[in-house]
Amino acid sequence: MKILVSNDDGFRAEGIRRLKDALTDLAAVTIVAPDRNRSGASNSLTLDVPLRAFEAEPDVYFVVGTPTDCVHLAISGLFDFEHDMVVSGVNDGANLGDDVLYSGTVAAAIEGRFLGLPTVAVSLCTLPGSGRHFASGAAVAREIVARLLEKPLERNLILNVNVPDLPREQLRGYRATRLGYRHRSEPAIRAQDPRGRPVYWIGPAGPEQDAGPGTDFHAVTEGFVSVTPLQIDLTRHTALAAVGDWLGALNG
Repeated sequence: MKILVSNDDGFRAEGIRRLKDALTDLAAVTIVAPDRNRSGASNSLTLDVPLRAFEAEPDVYFVVGTPTDCVHLAISGLFDFEHDMVVSGVNDGANLGDDVLYSGTVAAAIEGRFLGLPTVAVSLCTLPGSGRHFASGAAVAREIVARLLEKPLERNLILNVNVPDLPREQLRGYRATRLGYRHRSEPAIRAQDPRGRPVYWIGPAGPEQDAGPGTDFHAVTEGFVSVTPLQIDLTRHTALAAVGDWLGALNG
């Protein structure tokens, strides 16, 4: 059993090191992660320049690229062996609701699924001043992976796991959840560079809007680990007939 581990916080991040250590008794673990923090990279691939991969230490590699680059390269050409699973994380910060559209952590898992492997994305819901219990996130990841090895799910599922930032013994259990969603993001923040020219920072994410029972937001707030099954197919199948009718006039 060989597990590929990646993230979007960079190969030096505490979360990915904790994750590797937690999985080593289940499988042979290889890290391939970005050279630096690439949070918010989503599913971007680097197509205009060649990628470079470096071995930092045995079984730990970093790529000058995005999380998706890392997983794609690791599975499709970097090694002379095959991986059996991709686990991404443990991310420094939640990936709840709309966050999954931007998250490099979730994108790494999605790329693994694109390339045919079962995948898990794990995030620790850290906040300013919270405990930063990465050991809890890693322990949860191990339990999820062990359960997948014992009883696999459909291979087309991507598990998005969010762990409250609490000691392991204070976590209340696991809940299967759906994605909630947020209000629109806060406005961009205008500033000036040293020459007086305007620069802009992307504003913070908006507060929760749909965060009631059954959502990932609600589970984490209640102290439960949220496990949301994701899929790649973004088609809204229930709207196909209505859109077909709407297009009728254009077809003459």
